This record gives sequence, C-alpha cells and structure tokens, in this order.
Amino acid sequence: MSITYPCPKLPLLMFATALAVSAPTGLAQALSLSFFASGPDAAAITPTVNAFRTDLGSLNPNVVGSLGTGRREINWDGVPANFSAPNLLPNDFFNVNSPRGTVFSTPGTGVAVSATATNGTERFGNIDPNYPSLFQVFSSPKLFTAINSNIVDVNFFVPGSSVPALTRGFGAVFTHVALLDTTSLMFFGPNNESLGTFFVPSFPGDQTFSFLGVDFGSLEVSRVRITSGNVALAPGQLGPGVTVMDDFIYGEPNPVPGPIVGAGLPGLIVACGALLALAARRRRQVAV
Repeated sequence: MSITYPCPKLPLLMFATALAVSAPTGLAQALSLSFFASGPDAAAITPTVNAFRTDLGSLNPNVVGSLGTGRREINWDGVPANFSAPNLLPNDFFNVNSPRGTVFSTPGTGVAVSATATNGTERFGNIDPNYPSLFQVFSSPKLFTAINSNIVDVNFFVPGSSVPALTRGFGAVFTHVALLDTTSLMFFGPNNESLGTFFVPSFPGDQTFSFLGVDFGSLEVSRVRITSGNVALAPGQLGPGVTVMDDFIYGEPNPVPGPIVGAGLPGLIVACGALLALAARRRRQVAV
C-alpha cells in the first residue's frame, strides 16, 4: 500500500508508517505492555490489577458517550436478579442498560452472570452444585461465563450507541485457571486483523485467581476473544479445564477514526507521530 504523503523531514516516521500498514499485527504485539499475575487468593493478584488500572487511567462513570481517556470497568455485581443465572444476560446489557461500551457474543447459547445466595445458587451452582467449591469471586458476589461454550467475544462501541469503537487495552480476572496455556485473550484491530494472542497465567488448585491485562498504548483494539479454559461449564464437568471470569478492565472506548489515506498531510503527520511514540515503547511484561 502506498503512502499519499511522506512525513516531511521525518524519514524514520515514514518507514514506521509503511511498516504499520504492511505488518500491523507484528508491530502491535511487539509494542504491547502486559500485566499478569496468579495465586491462591485475591491478594495475590490485586497489586497487578491495580497497576493495570493505573496504567489505563482514571475510572470513568457509566455514562453515554466516549470520554476520550481513562478506563471503564465491569464487575457484574450490580446485575439484577432477572438478568442473572439461570437467566441469560442480554448481550448488550453493558452498552444499553449500563452504558460502558461493550457488547458480548459467543458460539454458545449466550452469556450469564452468576446468581447470589439470596436469589439462586451462587457461583454457577445452578449448573453444577460443586462449582462454588471450584470458583471464587474477586469482587463479591458475582461471576461471568459463556453458556454451552468457553468463548466470549467482547466488541467495543461508543458507550450507549451502535458506533464501533477502539480501546487501547483490556484485562480480565479469572478464577480456576488450573491448566497452562488454555485460557487466553486474543486481540483484534479495526479491520478484524489479529493483534496477537496472550495466555493467562495458571495456578493449581481450586478457588484460585489469575489476571491478564494488555495495553497497546494507543487505540488499537476493536474486539477481544476470551477463551476460558478448554471446556464449557456443564453438569458433572469438574475437571481442571473449567474456568470463569470476574472483573473486566479496559481503556475508554473511542470512535473508530477515519482512514489515513486522503486525510491530507496534517493527518498523516499526526499518525506518524503516534507511530513513533509506539515505536519508543519496547515490549515489557509487568508481573507484581
């Protein structure tokens, strides 16, 4: 793909732009910043979760529209009983009912938030009565999972709208990640191109916690595919491959920008500058 205008007096930036156009996946993954931790209790991962929060910026309120910077979070705990297990959660609940700019999808029958002890069996005990002994909550009292699948896609929109959006990064808390290299976050860019797959750290035993957050440093991510373990929750399915989710943490969704080509010299200069800033971020992995 040709570049309409070179970056004046910035040959390195022009090269970086060409590299980004021809190989966005490799560049984006190489310049990502990962936060990961696992352990027997919530205290083992809390410092890393908080470091990722700080990295993304201040927590924004659950309001319509993009606030530009900062972060949004979902902890499931305020989901009402009529949208909790055994009922399915509407896929757009956190874009319509509580505008946070996420819409879910899954190859399964839907997604679900666990009930509480006062209105049903907690921690997906409605699926198997042994699940409360396998799973634990990071923020009490609710958890999140796909139903009849172990895959959830998180698509980003300008909160409260149908306008596609991008975020700089995404992270999630998991419970019962007992198998190595099974639970993962796969990131996709604005053209559905892969930005890389990152595996969540495992920890043996029951009621354990794991966290993975990835920051690309700029608005790169349109969708995240979450693979939780290697099997779907089901009656009698009690092996080490069953995994569910708790808190989601992600950068403020911003509307997808227009294409660079045809935007003129000023727009390209801005884009080149952003790419140079990205190039300065060498890949680091942060574990607390």
